[in-house]
Amino acid sequence: MTIFSKIINGEIPSYKVAENDKFYAFLDINPLQKGHTLVVPKLAEPEADYIFDLEDDMLSEMLVFAKQVARGIKGAVECKRVGVAVIGLEVPHVHMHLIPISKEGDMSFANKKMTLPSEEMAEIANSIAEAMGC
Repeated sequence: MTIFSKIINGEIPSYKVAENDKFYAFLDINPLQKGHTLVVPKLAEPEADYIFDLEDDMLSEMLVFAKQVARGIKGAVECKRVGVAVIGLEVPHVHMHLIPISKEGDMSFANKKMTLPSEEMAEIANSIAEAMGC
């Protein structure tokens, strides 16, 4: 079981942004930018590790869910765009990074990660959820 499955199951706390029956979105605890959110599918065993191993309908639904989350991020965090990254090497569970950006360099994974106080993380998560109408 991956750390993301443990987060989905509530075994590890997270700063939840949005959730439905198939997907879960939560703040990255070591964000590149304030509002950096991860979108993961809720998968039965075995967990899919590679995004292009998902069934077509699950992949398209994930992108639509991520679009809703990205709109919430854009409404809650000052940025020009919300960038999307799918790397998939860090955790062996399909996931998508949604990162608020104002310039290309904002999305570089070579950048130093932020450490934000838990109160600020909770505030950001709540702001995004509210911007989504959740």
